[in-house]
Amino acid sequence: MTQYTFCEIAEGRLKPDATVFENESVIAFFDRGAIAPYHTLVVPKRHSTNIFDVNEDDLVEVTRAIRKLCLVYKEQLGINNVQIISSNGAEAQQDAFHLHFHIVPRSKGDGQDIQWKPDPTLPGRFQELLSHLKPM
Repeated sequence: MTQYTFCEIAEGRLKPDATVFENESVIAFFDRGAIAPYHTLVVPKRHSTNIFDVNEDDLVEVTRAIRKLCLVYKEQLGINNVQIISSNGAEAQQDAFHLHFHIVPRSKGDGQDIQWKPDPTLPGRFQELLSHLKPM
C-alpha cells in the first residue's frame, strides 16, 4: 500500500475508499490493488506485524469478520469460491507489515491461478520433519 498504511486506517486517521465492515476490533475494505471484484482486506485495528505476534483475541475477531464477509458475499452476491490469503514475513512476500488477510473471490477462468510446485521428496521425510518438533 503506497497511498496509505493499514495503521493509519486502523487508527481512523485515514479512510479507505470503500469500507465493507467495521467494528471495534476489525476493519475490512476493498483493496486498491484488487485482482477481482469484492477483493477485500481484513485488518485488525490493534497493530501486529504478522501472525507471529498477533494477540489471540484479535485473531479470533479477524477470523469472525472473514467468515461473516464470506457469507455475505455468498448470500448477497452468489460468490461461492474465495481464497483467504495472508503473507507473513518478507520472504513470504509480505509487503505491508501490519497483519492483514485478503478475501479474493474466485471464478473459473479468472486468470489468477496460484501455481503450487509440490516437492515430491517431502512425503518421504514427514517423520524426520516431525522429529524436529516438540510435542504441543
